[in-house]
Amino acid sequence: MKIKRFFVTVIVCAVVLIAAALLTGFWNDRPNNGILKVGFVYSEDESTPYTANFVMAQRELQTEYAGKIEVMFKSNILARESEQPMRDLIRSGCRILFINMDTDIPITLAREFPEVTFCQASMPNISIEGAPDNYHTFNGEIYQARYVSGVVAGMKLRQLLDSGAVLAKDAYVGYVAANSTAEVISGYTAFILGVRSVAPEAVMRVRYTGSWSNYNEEKKQAKELIDEGCVIISQHVNTMAPAVACEEAAAAGRRVYHVGYHQSMMDVAPSSALVSIRTNWAPYIIQAVQAVMDNRKIEEAVEGNVHGNDMSAGFSAGWVELLEMNRFVVAEGTAEKVEKAIDGLKKGRVRVFYGNYIGVNPMNPADTIDLNTEYIENQYSSRPSFNYILKDCVIIEN
Repeated sequence: MKIKRFFVTVIVCAVVLIAAALLTGFWNDRPNNGILKVGFVYSEDESTPYTANFVMAQRELQTEYAGKIEVMFKSNILARESEQPMRDLIRSGCRILFINMDTDIPITLAREFPEVTFCQASMPNISIEGAPDNYHTFNGEIYQARYVSGVVAGMKLRQLLDSGAVLAKDAYVGYVAANSTAEVISGYTAFILGVRSVAPEAVMRVRYTGSWSNYNEEKKQAKELIDEGCVIISQHVNTMAPAVACEEAAAAGRRVYHVGYHQSMMDVAPSSALVSIRTNWAPYIIQAVQAVMDNRKIEEAVEGNVHGNDMSAGFSAGWVELLEMNRFVVAEGTAEKVEKAIDGLKKGRVRVFYGNYIGVNPMNPADTIDLNTEYIENQYSSRPSFNYILKDCVIIEN
């Protein structure tokens, strides 16, 4: 009788354990012949340039570690609805997740799943103070690329000024920006400082759209900047609308050029596109996955600048890129000027947020900064922090 009870107890315990394992996703969580499962959670899909850059990195990862990893992803996920997709990936066995959206849900889940590594593109609204050790953030030092793209624009403006096509009093560039945040302000400040390093006459007009991806609004704001006389338009928004607006203006006989973001705009603006920039997420993602496979701390294994469990890097580590220049449109000597600027940034010889400028905090006019003392962006965090509007050379129009 005792033996019978013993076997009944064993069978009951086994059934309970199997049921619990199935409910918690235990079997899916086990390593699959040494294959590491990697998950991606995207705010959009690859039809949008922002997420397309992450998908490019995802594919590079798959090529780099073919046969060693299995990739899963969730696309078009709203930030407020991202918890369940992340849980689904974890239950499917993912041991590292990459997230490109603005939500603090990964921090909460990192506490619940200490065996899973969470890597999130750093976002302005997320505080990482008190985050667990398995939560990491990363971002490219995009201000460097903004500055160099400004040099490209400045060379074109210099050409127009020297030829008499544009008068000094009309040396306006325009910028279509999403929101008045430090990320955006830092970017367009670096851009105008790059422009003015070649064409100190330049003044920049800025128009906000209130959204990262709104094609119609972006095109509207770009057209208004062109109508105000801006001869070069750049952007910190996610669609190609500003480039299309420039190309349409050029087709109508107006002299206007474009500097893009996330992707080359030469297909849609062949006669007006100068160059584009982008963040290259691949170096971090590939090296972070290798760190997990090697059971190493990410910040000790990835090449870049370390800020605790947060990392950033620029041209020197390949985290930001200047895409192909339109050789039919850029000014003569631009390639040499760009090479010199990038080399200077890599070697720390180019100081971007520096010069005879006074900046004013848009949220507190009493808070000002004098750039005769250099401001070092991304010194303490991968999140951009420069949040001052430069007097005399930057005009906020809405």
